[in-house]
Amino acid sequence: MKFVHAADIHLDSPLKGLSAYPDAPVAQLRGATRDALTALVDRAIEEAVDFMIIAGDLYDGSWRDYNTGIFFCKEMGRLKRAGIPVYVLFGNHDAESEMTRKLDLPDNVSCFSASKPQTFCIDGLSVALHGQSFKQKETTTNLAERYPAALSNYYNIGVLHTALEGSAAHATYAPCTVDELHAKGYQYWALGHVHEFFQWTGPSTIVFPGNLQGRHVRECGRRGAVLVTVDDRGHSQVERLFIDILRWEHVRVDASACTSLIEVSRCIGQALAALLDEGPTARAVRVTVHGRTRAHGQLFGLEAQLRSEVLAQIAGIGHERLWLEKVQLDTEAFMDAQQSHERLDAFAELQDILATAAVDPEFVEHLRQKLAAFAAKAPLDLHPMVPLIDDIRNGQLHALIKRVSPGLLAHLQQQE
Repeated sequence: MKFVHAADIHLDSPLKGLSAYPDAPVAQLRGATRDALTALVDRAIEEAVDFMIIAGDLYDGSWRDYNTGIFFCKEMGRLKRAGIPVYVLFGNHDAESEMTRKLDLPDNVSCFSASKPQTFCIDGLSVALHGQSFKQKETTTNLAERYPAALSNYYNIGVLHTALEGSAAHATYAPCTVDELHAKGYQYWALGHVHEFFQWTGPSTIVFPGNLQGRHVRECGRRGAVLVTVDDRGHSQVERLFIDILRWEHVRVDASACTSLIEVSRCIGQALAALLDEGPTARAVRVTVHGRTRAHGQLFGLEAQLRSEVLAQIAGIGHERLWLEKVQLDTEAFMDAQQSHERLDAFAELQDILATAAVDPEFVEHLRQKLAAFAAKAPLDLHPMVPLIDDIRNGQLHALIKRVSPGLLAHLQQQE
């Protein structure tokens, strides 16, 4: 038999950081989670799977647009016409959703109870699915320990939304351990909540499929679900299905050999062209320029100009499949501090001033006041992307001063 295991669809979840970048393909980004679900249903029908599992976070929190739920019903209707049942477990985001409680789903969709563990049996396949949905978002108890014992002569699947072993990147909802899951005696655990792919083998096959569609630059790389094939002996083979519509990437470009902003821009263009050669999937890209380079002084403070140069590169290599999220600079001056002292005393004196500025309370407060207007006007969805905004509000500007100082010296050296 074959089945699809998906999780963390976050249907109609907004892709974060859009308001800061007016050239973003907003319509494509906003429809990405829907298009990904449609692609998943297409693949399930194409593979003629026996059933589908959705292991939590189908919806995205308290999202109130019922068109989201209606769209999901439409896609489930396609699976119904293909004779494919669906088993849905509601996770922490679903527990906040009105649609979880009110929408009547097609009759091929079975939802796990939130009051206690529930078992669905597919007798024709000798499959038993065990699971419990979240009743409330803050579910921090170990749900798995209450799951029933495995049914003999059945292929047992545990469906669970969990921060397995307390994943540091996710809230510790329904925590448990790999050893606990193995001890249940189930053949397969269909997990959700962690947005990266993980798989453990042993007495049980334990899988996080990751989320269906990356939603921001911290969710880089290929995304999708898994196709599980089970042989006559009950052995499970897991195949990843990559069906994300827009893929987030973080590209690091070494500018060590560059001497000007234009050369850096061309290096970025070459890296992005190579990325497009990897496949037809559209990409949203953050570029970080790094390395000890003679271009460091010229780049200082010119992120916006460099972004425009890179956008021009993108226009020539495939604008319809590539979106630039951000260009950030992490370069270093080609000339070290000791060489700077030896070359020009005036620069050495300025360097000493900058070194003391970071620990001068009066200067730090003056700088904070100057930057406060910028922090007040910054869009809310930009705050997670730009830690500097919180640093300004908290008066924590020491790191900023230390980072800017070498660039300022290099820039002035180049002007000299």
